[in-house]
Amino acid sequence: MQLGINLGYWGAGMDADNLAVAQEADRLGYAVCWAAEAYGSDAATVLTWVAAQTTRIDVGSAIFQIPARQPAMTAMTAATLDSLSGGRFRLGLGVSGPQVSEGWYGVKFDKPLSRTREYVEIVRKAMSRERLTHDGEHWTLPLPGGPGKPIKLTVHPEREHIPLYIAAIGPKNLEQTGEIADGALLIFPAAEHLEETAIQHLRAGREKAGKTLDGFDVCPTLPLAVGDDKDVTALADTFRPYTALYVGGMGSRKQNFYNQLARRMGYEQAAEEVQEKYLAGDKQGAAAAVPHDLIDKTTLLGSVERIADRMKAYAAAGVTTLTLAPAGFTLDERIASLRAGTEALERAGLA
Repeated sequence: MQLGINLGYWGAGMDADNLAVAQEADRLGYAVCWAAEAYGSDAATVLTWVAAQTTRIDVGSAIFQIPARQPAMTAMTAATLDSLSGGRFRLGLGVSGPQVSEGWYGVKFDKPLSRTREYVEIVRKAMSRERLTHDGEHWTLPLPGGPGKPIKLTVHPEREHIPLYIAAIGPKNLEQTGEIADGALLIFPAAEHLEETAIQHLRAGREKAGKTLDGFDVCPTLPLAVGDDKDVTALADTFRPYTALYVGGMGSRKQNFYNQLARRMGYEQAAEEVQEKYLAGDKQGAAAAVPHDLIDKTTLLGSVERIADRMKAYAAAGVTTLTLAPAGFTLDERIASLRAGTEALERAGLA
């Protein structure tokens, strides 16, 4: 099992340290550095900045939002980043959510599965430097009856095949991801529930494509906080606002994928309470309503030994790249967390 690092959203308050964190992850042998985007910083600019000042670590989008870019533009960006980084780019895609898609980009959040499938088809075709044509439900290239002609990408990516990931949560999206992608980006993954919440659906998709999970990258992101095992409850409490945001507020009452995931993991009553309080404006109450067990199972907390045991559980569940989001109020604390992650992986015998 490999390790990754997630820098999160640029502009979240730790910007000055992010380059140093990425460089230390590069030095420690982390496999990939991911950056996210929502409606603030864009991931492509951050990844270019990181790639220019590192040497070995891959850089990946977690995610490029599908409603933000035409698929051909995404192919151009991916090819350019792969070329500039010397073949170190990983392309992560996702549909985002209805609030961002419709409120920020003005793109209707409908038929996300078919939209994603078409998007991936166009991106792959463009990156392969075929002359680009497509006749689908969401895109037609070239537009009929006009001056447009099939053209091909002029930039040569460093590699023939750029790894393509999809951020997936729901069963149908996970199955499609297994079918059409090279990896899955997961969030709030509990090792104890990973088979029923993700792996079985990814496997079904791979089987539909005539493939197995061999070579498919299962890549969840987990917050990491290192400390004494006696302080696990306090460490977990630092992530209450984070978990409450996703379970309670990341989406509408009817369409919150993270809330639905918590319910599938057996936290139906708590998920409902967190959402009710969050949407009513009681963010503090929503955070307090998050069960400790949910936080503990979806983060890495405690001593290096405890974290190593959790890493073993994730590896046994089918995780191939474990992406860490190291907690810390200072650069030194975040660097210490990175080093603890490497140490835990070695103690687990997974390095």
